[in-house]
Amino acid sequence: MKRTALPALVVFDLAGTTVRDDGQVPAAFAAALSAHGIQVTLEQIAEVRGASKKEAIRRFVPAGPEQARRVEEAHASFQTELRRRYETGGASPIDGAGNTFAWLRDRDVRIALNTGFDRTITDLLLDALGWSSGVADAVVCGDDVPHGRPAPDLILRSMERCGVEDVRKVVNVGDTVLDLLAAHRARVGLNVGVLSGAHGRAQLEASPHTHILHDVGELPSLFPFR
Repeated sequence: MKRTALPALVVFDLAGTTVRDDGQVPAAFAAALSAHGIQVTLEQIAEVRGASKKEAIRRFVPAGPEQARRVEEAHASFQTELRRRYETGGASPIDGAGNTFAWLRDRDVRIALNTGFDRTITDLLLDALGWSSGVADAVVCGDDVPHGRPAPDLILRSMERCGVEDVRKVVNVGDTVLDLLAAHRARVGLNVGVLSGAHGRAQLEASPHTHILHDVGELPSLFPFR
């Protein structure tokens, strides 16, 4: 595998990329919508994985004068459902995530975590993982930016918070098609898909990317050792 220069910043998605996804997110999403009279299939949920959760919910709520209210209510239900699942079932990192973070830190590469979750759920997840401090230089959530994926806003805000101006020195790592599309629109130096989450190889390879890896544990193999 051809190696490249070390980046200034690596932006990682959370669920499915650095955090093990045992089905909590799609289950919470389906339960929240069902509680508000909207039935969705797992296939439909898979299509919106990686998006801002509020934006994803909006896609399933019929348009009309009540849409905004119903979206807010369904999103609140999603927060409750996901919080319960994480509190009862816990959360665990993808194998190799901690080693990759440490490898990057040893080489003064900045780390950002970004996610379509809102700040409340993100803080709960990071607390459960023990990642609330000392892991990332920035954590950017879906409610921190005007537009969720596939817009590049999460990546660009991560760069801003980490003081990185050259997008060519940024690596983005994610497990969904929307992760790859957002990175492509941001014009990052490396656009890396991982097979540890929502979307499989065929879906990721059909999207803009520079590399497809089994998981984040393989990321250091892309760079020269120092």
